[in-house]
Amino acid sequence: MNFLITGVAGFLGSSLANYLVRESHQVRGLDDLSAGGPEALSSDVLFTRGDVNDRPKLWTLLQDVDCVYHLAARVSVPESVIYPREYNAVNVGGTVSLMEAMRDVGVRRVVFISSGAVYGDQGEQPLRESSPPKPRSPYAVSKLAAECYVHTIGDLWGIDTVSLRVFNAYGPGQRLPASHAPVIPNYLRQAMRGGTLVMHGEGSQSRDYVYVDDVVCAMISAATAPGINHMVINIGSGTETSIRDLVRLIMEVAGVKVEAVVNPRNDPGVSRMCANINLAREKLGYQPRFSLEQGLRLTLERDPRFKKDLISRASSSETAP
Repeated sequence: MNFLITGVAGFLGSSLANYLVRESHQVRGLDDLSAGGPEALSSDVLFTRGDVNDRPKLWTLLQDVDCVYHLAARVSVPESVIYPREYNAVNVGGTVSLMEAMRDVGVRRVVFISSGAVYGDQGEQPLRESSPPKPRSPYAVSKLAAECYVHTIGDLWGIDTVSLRVFNAYGPGQRLPASHAPVIPNYLRQAMRGGTLVMHGEGSQSRDYVYVDDVVCAMISAATAPGINHMVINIGSGTETSIRDLVRLIMEVAGVKVEAVVNPRNDPGVSRMCANINLAREKLGYQPRFSLEQGLRLTLERDPRFKKDLISRASSSETAP
C-alpha cells in the first residue's frame, strides 16, 4: 500500500513510518521539523519538509495514496495554554487543509491520531468512547475540533475516517524538549543522572501509559480494518498508574535510588485517566503486549540517550575512590 504520514518526523510518526517501510509499503512523509528531525527516519521513507497547511504540496504528495495517517500537530498541553491561536492554526487548520486536499485528489481513507486528553475529568473510569468530552486545555479542544472536522468532511465527501484517541504514549526516541518534557523520558533522564523526580500536585493523579510499539500496531490495523468508518477508538494499555507508582517503578527499573518530591503548587492536570480498550480489541484486534515495566526496560535498552547515561554512571562508579 501507499501511505502519506503527516508529522512523520515526530515520535509516533517516525516509529510508524519505519515499521511500514520494513513491511515493504511505500511511505511518503511530511513534516515541518518544528518538533523532530529526519534522522529518526529510515532512508526508505520519502521525506518532504513542509507545512500541513500547504495545499499544493499536499496535492502532490497525495497522488496514488491509499491511506493517510494524520499526526501533524503541536502536542504540549502547557504550551497550548500560552499559545492557543498557534495550536488552533496547526491542529485544526492543518486538519481542514489536509481533508480538503484529500477530497480534491480523491484519497479515500484517513486515520487521525487524536488524544485521550479530550476526555478531561470524568467521574467514571476507565474512559469509554461514549464519555462526553470535557477538554481542559486548548490542546485538547484542538484535537476534539479536528476529530469533528475529519468525520464531518469525510461524511460529506465519501472519505473513510477513524480517530484513534491515543493516551500517554512513551518509548525509545521520544523527544525531550527543554521545557514541558513528557513525564516518562524526563523521569528516566533524571533518574539516570541522579537528579530529583518532581511530582506535581500530590502525586496521586493517574495516567494510562502505552508503549509505542503497541500504538503502532493499532495504527497499522486501522488502515485496513473493516467497519470502522466514522469511529472514535481509544488506544491505551487499559491500566491505570499513579505518578507515585510510576516514580517507584522507574527507580526500580533504572536500578537507582533518587530523591522524589511533590510540588503541590503546580497543577497536576486531570486527576485520573485510564482507557477502556474494549472497542479497540473488537474492531482492530488490538491487544497491548507490553506492561509498563517491560516498556520502561525496553526504553532504557533501546534509547541511545539512556545508554549513554548508563555508560557514564558505570564509569563514574569505577573511578570513585
